[in-house]
Amino acid sequence: MSVVISGEYLGDKKVKAVHGPSGAELTTAAPVDNQGDGSSFSPTDLAAASMATCMLTIMGIAAEKHGVDLSGSTFRIEKHMNASPRFIKALPVTFHLPSGLEEKVREVLKHAAHSCPVHKSFADIVEISVELQFDL
Repeated sequence: MSVVISGEYLGDKKVKAVHGPSGAELTTAAPVDNQGDGSSFSPTDLAAASMATCMLTIMGIAAEKHGVDLSGSTFRIEKHMNASPRFIKALPVTFHLPSGLEEKVREVLKHAAHSCPVHKSFADIVEISVELQFDL
């Protein structure tokens, strides 16, 4: 399956992207540390957000199979850049999930987090640490 995403350079180091199937739009801006104004997500910010949201989505799918609702679960991800050459070098992420889950479900969620396709795409080239805190 393929999804078409189209884009347009808006000038001033900003790009608009349009999601073909839904028409949803987003705009990126170069970060302050790379000649931009930091007024929106940078492309590498989106990469970090993509991984964390993907992981939580895959955990949500796995949780539903076990009759668990992860609504209200949260994440915090940090994007660490290498200076020269510029690339994402680390993505530590912490998830806050419901506290009352059985150990079996906790293990399913840990496995699900590491099986998201974005995580798999980065796993060999970006230092990724994943922490699941069952404290909500």
